[in-house]
Amino acid sequence: MPTLQVRDLPEELYQKMLYLAEKEHRSLTQTTIVLLKEGLERRLADTERRRDLLRNFSGIGPDAAGLPDAEILVREDRDRR
Repeated sequence: MPTLQVRDLPEELYQKMLYLAEKEHRSLTQTTIVLLKEGLERRLADTERRRDLLRNFSGIGPDAAGLPDAEILVREDRDRR
């Protein structure tokens, strides 16, 4: 199994990880692995969600969301004055 060494870890972050490890009855190593796994899964899920949104995005315009053309709305507003 690979080993990961982290240099210059901020003291505040280290203390929070120690606190969480104690609270969840885990070792610091187990807590680090859990946090990395959760963070990576969330990050990858967000990336995939954005990719799906872009894939399904049909563009902005009058036909995209059933909205009227902005030019027509501006002209109507100007004609009312």
